[in-house]
Amino acid sequence: MKEKVYNWQLRRKMAYKYPETRPKKQVAWIFDTNKCIACQTCTLACKNAWTSGKGQEYMWWNNVETKPWGFYPLGWDSRLLEKLGAQRWRGDRYAGKTIFESSSYGEEITGFVPEEDDYLYPNIGEDEVAQPVKKGGYIKIPHQPWMFYLQRICNHCTYPACLASCPRKSIYKRPEDGIVLIDQKRCRGYQECVRGCPYKKSFFRTETKKSEKCISCFPAIEDGFQTECVVNCIGKIRLFGFKSDWRKPREDNPIDYLVHIKKVALPLYPQFGLEPNVYYIPPINVPDAFNRQLFGPGSKNAVKIYRKAYEDKKLIAALVLMGCTNKIINTIGVSGDINSGYAAGYNEAGSEIIRVPLKEPIVIRKKYDRDRNVARISVT
Repeated sequence: MKEKVYNWQLRRKMAYKYPETRPKKQVAWIFDTNKCIACQTCTLACKNAWTSGKGQEYMWWNNVETKPWGFYPLGWDSRLLEKLGAQRWRGDRYAGKTIFESSSYGEEITGFVPEEDDYLYPNIGEDEVAQPVKKGGYIKIPHQPWMFYLQRICNHCTYPACLASCPRKSIYKRPEDGIVLIDQKRCRGYQECVRGCPYKKSFFRTETKKSEKCISCFPAIEDGFQTECVVNCIGKIRLFGFKSDWRKPREDNPIDYLVHIKKVALPLYPQFGLEPNVYYIPPINVPDAFNRQLFGPGSKNAVKIYRKAYEDKKLIAALVLMGCTNKIINTIGVSGDINSGYAAGYNEAGSEIIRVPLKEPIVIRKKYDRDRNVARISVT
């Protein structure tokens, strides 16, 4: 018997195995796809911290893939989208079926278990564009031969498919912060979580015969620090924090401001029905139709808002604070004007932990430095 729960990303109630329960506060991430250079520093930081043991060689709890041709594991999303069938939106309300509502007879969730070989190509499609560059072609806006980098971790969903599919009830969502974890003592390695997770972020470890997944670096979070993938990001494209209830967003919370108020950060494949808690600022150089399939009907407006971010000081503040501190920013403040003002981040106690300029100063150095007796090649 499936319950009826409300999914704010779909703007409707949907079927789910368990009753609706929301944590006191929800861990959430925001990734700005437009700033990513696919250096994979986040990937290796996560690998070194959590999956360097035997049987974890193939596990990438964090990965960065190139869309439209990149997948890890192979075809993780395209295969499920085909199974799911038509995904219709009526305005901002999802009129299609989720993976909990489209399952065939005898199954609770529409899903699949990847083959072992599907995990052998974590860099497939890297830097490949959507179509060949024709002779005499040149880049225009929007791009014709386009591609972009998609950063992926476990979404620590509000309605986790891994949790719903586990027959052992070994997967649970922490009520204090919404982190989804696997109880290793209860897990028997049935791999139902691997089959159920549409994002394929639950992994089976042959060494222990149990499943493992991203733990949201909870030891660091409990001490007030952001996750490894966030603090090690060279491009400063990531922000971690706690999201408020969708009915009561806070304007001074950077996550709330980007997700609920400005709606510039959107979930990945909301039509799956999991209400994921990783949010993406869509790429501005990608066709609207592709962005819509990945991020829902709000993607076109999100791109429009992002392009005009300079019109909103608070939006600029939330964006420039990304990657500027390893501590969790609970609230933000803005002072001054867009050209000379500052963005400040505060912890849960209200103490300032970081302050950065809204507009990065431009310094033009002299070509020849007399003090150091050296000529500079780059002067900006």
